[in-house]
Amino acid sequence: MDRARAIFRLPLSGRGLAWLGFYLAILLAWVSVALMAAKLPGADLGAMPASYWETLCLSAAEASPLALLLMWALMSAAMMLPTFIPAARTYDDLRSAGAGDGRGLAALVGGYLVVWGGASVLGAGLQWVLATKGLLTPAGASLSPILTAGLLAGAGLYQFSVLKAACLSKCRMPMTFFMERWAQGTGPAFKMGLELGAVCLGCCWALMLLGFVGGAMNLLWMGAATLFMTLEKLPDLGRPLTRPAGFALLAAAAYTLIF
Repeated sequence: MDRARAIFRLPLSGRGLAWLGFYLAILLAWVSVALMAAKLPGADLGAMPASYWETLCLSAAEASPLALLLMWALMSAAMMLPTFIPAARTYDDLRSAGAGDGRGLAALVGGYLVVWGGASVLGAGLQWVLATKGLLTPAGASLSPILTAGLLAGAGLYQFSVLKAACLSKCRMPMTFFMERWAQGTGPAFKMGLELGAVCLGCCWALMLLGFVGGAMNLLWMGAATLFMTLEKLPDLGRPLTRPAGFALLAAAAYTLIF
């Protein structure tokens, strides 16, 4: 018991603070998304008034572009940061031998999030277009069987593509990725984060678009998609999942069109 108390009294190192910030960012992103999905007031969070959170929950056709973009940015952070943990851990293990703080890790994560921030712009724009055409519910789910089948079929076919396989190979071997590009400093770390973000986007963009099938603000879909994308990037668990998932998505597309 005394030993445990002594551990908790130890000051956090720069490395520890960086990881604490990383996990807090994931937690805050999920809490924010949950508030949006449930249309809960944000007064308890202090700075944000209840009307702000209600605005984010409006139909995309009625919401402001900035609110819609922020919604997508939070969704991307909540879903994609957990999938980045193996790569971030690998980088930090390599870095910890020579550096004493977490600035390199923060720069790596920052580069990764820049890419997904750009992807959020595209996702928000696509949602706004589809909503103005009357193809989505206020929760962001498809109202068109053709759109639903197209999204399912596209994601299913992409599971078998050469690009998907190439991107997954880099995600599944972060040690190889870093050893080929390794350099000390925050600048190189940020650049590697950008590259990993692009690789991750190449892996996951088609699956992310399935949010328009399950509902962009559907927490069950978000949780299931996050779990699948995380497992798919693991070498031992991911390889047996990719092709079966493709067949399942193609079957779901066919079912949608037939029934």
